[in-house]
This record gives sequence, structure tokens and C-alpha cells, in this order.
Amino acid sequence: MTTHLTFDELAALMKSGAGVTVDPKVLEARTEATFADYGLDSLGLLGIVGELENRSGSPMPPDAEQSRTPHEFVGLINSVLTAGA
Repeated sequence: MTTHLTFDELAALMKSGAGVTVDPKVLEARTEATFADYGLDSLGLLGIVGELENRSGSPMPPDAEQSRTPHEFVGLINSVLTAGA
């Protein structure tokens, strides 16, 4: 993983970690759609946060799993990843 989480990477994590398949372009385009709209629950999001922590070797913000939308999540994760770069 780079120092920047993309919607492509998030879509791949959603599929591998929670079995939720979504087009990355849809994730990026639908700015107000929630994770629930895509069928991803808080447990699935927590798994994604854990995977990102494992990949980056850094803790993610404690409130990352409470993000409501992919846009909110990507912005929050990228603020941590770019600060540590």
C-alpha cells in the first residue's frame, strides 16, 4: 500500500474483507452514499481498518470505523497516511 488510500484499494478491501463488491468509480462518484448503502456494516469496516493498520504498520484513528461514507473514510485514512509519510 502506498501513502494514499484510493477508492480502488477501498473497493478491493471491501470485497476481500467483507465480501462486498462495488465498483470503485461508484464509490468515488456517490459522495453521500453510506457504507450501509453498499451493504457494509461496522464489523466489516472494523476489519478494513485492521487490514490497513497491518499494511501500514501504523495505527489508524480510533474513530475510523465510525466513518459513515467512503469519502469520509478515505479522507480520514489519507490524513493519517500522509502525515506519517
